[in-house]
Amino acid sequence: MSTLNTTDRASPWHAGEQVLQHRAGVAERMEELGRRVLRDHLIDQHRAFYPQLPFIVLGTIDGRGDAWATIRAANPGFLQSPDPHTLNVRLSRERDDPADGGMADGAAIGMLGIELHTRRRNRLNGTIRRSGREGFDVDVGQSYGNCPKYIQLRDFHFVRAPSAGPVTGPMTLGTLDAGARQMIAAADTFFVATYSEFENGQRQADVSHRGGKPGFVRVGNDGVLTIPDFAGNLFFNTLGNILANGKAGLVFADFDTGDLLQLSGDACVVLDSPEIEAFEGAERLWRFTPRRIIRRPDALPLRWASPVDSQSPSLRMTGSWDEAESRLSASTA
Repeated sequence: MSTLNTTDRASPWHAGEQVLQHRAGVAERMEELGRRVLRDHLIDQHRAFYPQLPFIVLGTIDGRGDAWATIRAANPGFLQSPDPHTLNVRLSRERDDPADGGMADGAAIGMLGIELHTRRRNRLNGTIRRSGREGFDVDVGQSYGNCPKYIQLRDFHFVRAPSAGPVTGPMTLGTLDAGARQMIAAADTFFVATYSEFENGQRQADVSHRGGKPGFVRVGNDGVLTIPDFAGNLFFNTLGNILANGKAGLVFADFDTGDLLQLSGDACVVLDSPEIEAFEGAERLWRFTPRRIIRRPDALPLRWASPVDSQSPSLRMTGSWDEAESRLSASTA
């Protein structure tokens, strides 16, 4: 794992992000843009947004240095911003959630507030300030809005009280079994946690959304996941972190059952490969090797339903691995 020099903090971007911005030919533009849009506080619009949410996506780092992504749900209002520099999170400790191990006082955390039924989202990272088990405050480090690209529309409803836990406990898997493979292969949405680490010991966590047509995540025979990276905001937070330390945590949700599949492991960025050109809409790829796998049946008290024409318009120009492999086979022939 590489450690970033603290001098990188003079820029709004760290070294991993800068490498990819230079590669894309946008480094100078992003340096100026980053100073304008990466805020150290929540604007009023976002302070009003968080209390509306029935769930929050979190990214943490456990005691082993492994990244975990999770989804936690509660009645709207469990997130409040008493002042622009603070987000209060009223969530109790959840021992069955592997991400909970990274939620101690002083820990770095990444947060994604996202409304699937409106495609609105806000991303922030910061530091946990905890005084008890029933919740914590987050001191905002960076906050910024994200565009609605690649988000599938979904309407939510609660099937039980958020305080009532699932009947079945978590299951630890040694490898991806048939059920896990099927869940990943059918997914059109998942969330990924990553982080950067600086020489002074400071960490900066991040968690982000990834969306595509069902089949956009390939599960190899060896259990390695391959994911296309589509055109985005050019911040390269996720891939920049992966380039810096090679750690990632993924969470897949079954929106019909409330099941969660959480994976933590190693990741790498692929900038040159025939598969990039073969996968429609891909600008680069990244690969993820799971090292720790947790399945949590009925972990969420929420269920989602997709309305007609729910697919993001941005996905019309993207493909799937079946299509990519057909193109590669035709090219070879």
